Amino acid sequence: MSVAGGLPLAVDRAALHGCQSLQIFTKNASQWRGRVLPPEEIRAFCDRVRATGIAPAVSHASYLINLASTDPTLRRQSIEAMADEIDRAEALRLMGVVLHPGASADADKSGALSRIADALSGILLARREGRTMVLLEHTAGQGNALGSRFDELALIIERMNGNARVGVCLDTCHLLASGYDIASPDGYAATFDEFSAAVGLDRLRAFHLNDSRKPLGSRVDRHAHIGEGYLGVDTFRRLLNDSRFADLPMLLETPKDAAGRPNLVAVDRCDQQNLTVLKRLLAA
Repeated sequence: MSVAGGLPLAVDRAALHGCQSLQIFTKNASQWRGRVLPPEEIRAFCDRVRATGIAPAVSHASYLINLASTDPTLRRQSIEAMADEIDRAEALRLMGVVLHPGASADADKSGALSRIADALSGILLARREGRTMVLLEHTAGQGNALGSRFDELALIIERMNGNARVGVCLDTCHLLASGYDIASPDGYAATFDEFSAAVGLDRLRAFHLNDSRKPLGSRVDRHAHIGEGYLGVDTFRRLLNDSRFADLPMLLETPKDAAGRPNLVAVDRCDQQNLTVLKRLLAA
């Protein structure tokens, strides 16, 4: 949900749509620096979350962050920005911060994954009393992005000595685009068997529910409305009714209504459409 007009309004927008969980950006996703969050705004956000019963709430980290970078300036900026993301989430009592693992400019994938692990380990060590988790988001594998294979996510976690504050967020569009055939019953079963073996289902803390405008193995990240892409409604019916994931937040990142008014607390036609489809599929 948009935080236009202040963080508490994101909670009001979620409540208006009947949401049970929520994802926000705590600062502009395309800028390094974010505005300082006033204490009264933090209190109001936490009060609204408590009053509405929406839980869990998570944030998504800035798209600029690349903890795999070998460039000293970009790496320093990325570490500082990720630390700030966690501090903001901690103040807002969010369950976690969803993070794209990063991208590598060379063929040394193992070294890049180690740099991610080292950076996150240092950030969390400096905040050892915190509760907010880092949720590594599985990626579509576009360009030189890391994290499109389950073994890459597992390696980051292993090199963090299995830190309990690291989990995984799986995106349905990214799974299909990266080559995991969750659109077929056999492929769905095989995908989660592989994830369980490589990472462990106990590390799975959230889903992003998005259909895909591109086909299996395309390695292109293009979100579509639920049931209007290559995943189809049967995939979401299967996922929504999988008892293993009944308690996990499932968050929409589908396109918004282009004619919407983001500064207002108003129903977004596209959000309403996608939520309606998902609710009909639940236990259907």
